[in-house]
Amino acid sequence: MERWLKIILSAGLAILCGLITFGNIHDPDANLRYVEHVLSMDTIEPGSKLSERAIPIPFIWQFAFWSIVAAEGATAALFTGGTVELWRARMAPARDFHQAKRFVFAGAAAGYLIWFVGFSAVGGEWFAMWKSQTWNGQQAAFRICMFILLCTLIVGQKEGEL
Repeated sequence: MERWLKIILSAGLAILCGLITFGNIHDPDANLRYVEHVLSMDTIEPGSKLSERAIPIPFIWQFAFWSIVAAEGATAALFTGGTVELWRARMAPARDFHQAKRFVFAGAAAGYLIWFVGFSAVGGEWFAMWKSQTWNGQQAAFRICMFILLCTLIVGQKEGEL
């Protein structure tokens, strides 16, 4: 039963990341505007010293947005690969099942880089997203990071036979 839970958790993360990627591809304007406002820092109070960090360059906004979408897609692919590997190893010895977790761990690392480093550290702190009442995605990024962290902690537990 424990292995089934690990497979389901990995699949859930693959679905979450896949839906995030699909949403960004299907309706890019919604989140492209988000990236534009965060990078241009146009929704923090005027005259803030932090706004010296702003990047008011549309090409950079586009590049940043599509880089994020590509990274989200890669994260979804890694979690999908992890789910497939876990499924294939579900009846295997514990050591093989544990080694099958490698794509889940890679997906977790990629997700951490996107939603913690990218959104919380770079967006939240460097671009002062926390000062924006309108374009603050820190809560959503935190929620996604917590899902990834909790699922990875459970998936990462060694099998009983080890």
